[in-house]
Amino acid sequence: MPQRPHTDTDEDPVESAAVLGTDLELGYGDTTVVDCADIVVPAGEVTALVGPNGSGKSTLLKGFSAELAPDAGTVLLDGTAVHDRSPKQLASELGLLAQENDAPGGLTVGDLVTHGRYPHRGFLDALNDADHAAIDRAIDLAGVEHLRDTALSELSGGQKQLAFVAMALAQDTDVLLLDEPTTYLDLHHQLRVMEVVRTLNEDRDVTVCVVLHDLQQAARFADYLVALDDGTVYDWGPPEDVVTEDLLADVFGVDAAVSYDDEPRIVPRRALD
Repeated sequence: MPQRPHTDTDEDPVESAAVLGTDLELGYGDTTVVDCADIVVPAGEVTALVGPNGSGKSTLLKGFSAELAPDAGTVLLDGTAVHDRSPKQLASELGLLAQENDAPGGLTVGDLVTHGRYPHRGFLDALNDADHAAIDRAIDLAGVEHLRDTALSELSGGQKQLAFVAMALAQDTDVLLLDEPTTYLDLHHQLRVMEVVRTLNEDRDVTVCVVLHDLQQAARFADYLVALDDGTVYDWGPPEDVVTEDLLADVFGVDAAVSYDDEPRIVPRRALD
């Protein structure tokens, strides 16, 4: 199984990592969920974590964000261990949109997005011009300006998810982690979220690491894929090198045809025993 990503350049991906896990073990109690050597989120790219349920994707993201302390190894953000930063300092450098989000229904979209500015302010500080600009930019990018004054309790699931995306964008960090941001969304809102991710990366050079269940969507929108299998790295690199018929069979237990023309295309045939 490969331990370095396939790349089209001679640049060492470890040297260019925004987030780097080394000899990493993550788990809960006595159960190890993730056990891998070097795992890289390249700076300035969109990296998707893919794999079947229980493969360790969300656990890995928790390790990257210091929400879960490693049992062994280290997680580095721009060369410094994430656990060496205070929570507020880390939140000013790395944004996390968790898989499940909740907020009081009385909050409006604008109120929620304002909470994204907390790493940049003192507890009693009023919003300044930079805060207002970041909030407006996040709301505009997420496409929820028309919902700014709407209570969260009045939103559809897709609209609410975009509001939480806007809150994460308002943190204005160089690295953004997203845990299954498209799950339970209809196709329109799935594409809207992924278009926001690509725009954020291309226009603002934000490094993104996103957990996705839809392998075809991951292959379309991401620059790199990390395929996890039972807590270990099966393969990683550009989508056309990682998303193969062998991956579908070995990791997902599916017999499928995989092709690349203008867009990646995965056609499942049958479930394998």
